[in-house]
Amino acid sequence: MTERGMLIILSGPSGCGKGTMLKEVVKRTACEVSVSATTRDPREGEIDGVHYHFFTREDFEKRIVGNEMLEYAQYCNNYYGTLKESVESIRSQGKHAVLEIEVQGALKIMEEHPDAVTIFTLPPTLAELRRRLEKRGTETQEVIEQRIARAIEEIPFAERYQYIVWNDKLEDAVDDFCAIVQAEANRTKYSKERIGAFTKSC
Repeated sequence: MTERGMLIILSGPSGCGKGTMLKEVVKRTACEVSVSATTRDPREGEIDGVHYHFFTREDFEKRIVGNEMLEYAQYCNNYYGTLKESVESIRSQGKHAVLEIEVQGALKIMEEHPDAVTIFTLPPTLAELRRRLEKRGTETQEVIEQRIARAIEEIPFAERYQYIVWNDKLEDAVDDFCAIVQAEANRTKYSKERIGAFTKSC
C-alpha cells in the first residue's frame, strides 16, 4: 500500500517568488502543487487547470455551498481557494500536496489539519518585494499598492508557521524548502507501514 503523502502549506506575500521556487522544488522532491481555484481573470499565458482553475464568482460560491473547498479566502476582490478533490488525489498517490495559499486560508487549514507542514516565505526586504511586483508588469500601480498593503498585514502572521524560508537567492531558498520536506518526510509517523514491513521480515 502506498504511504499517504504530506500536506504542505506555503504562504507569503504576492511577488515574493513562491511559484518560481515551487517549480524547482517539484523537480527535486515528491511534492506536487495543488492547482488552486480563483475568480480572477487569467493572466497572459495562463492555462485553466494548469496554473489555476478559473471559475466565475457564481461557480465558486456554488462550490463553497457544496462543501467542495478545503479553504477559501477573498483577496483583492477575488476568491481564491483549494479544492478538496485536488488535494486528496495527490496525497493518495503518496505525493506531498503543496498548497500555495493566502494566510487567511492557511490559518483555517492549520486548525483542521494540525499535522500539516507550514512554511512562510519572504523576500529580503519590502523594497525588494515592491521591485519584484513592478518588474512583473502584470498589474496596475493601484493593484501593486494593494498587494504591498496586504503584505504588511500578512507578515506578522509568519510567526504562526513552523518554518521561514527567506527567498533572497532562489537556489538557497529551494535548498531550504527541500531540506524541510526531507526532514518532515523522515518523521516516524510517515514510515509506520514501512517499519511494520521491516519488522515482519526479521
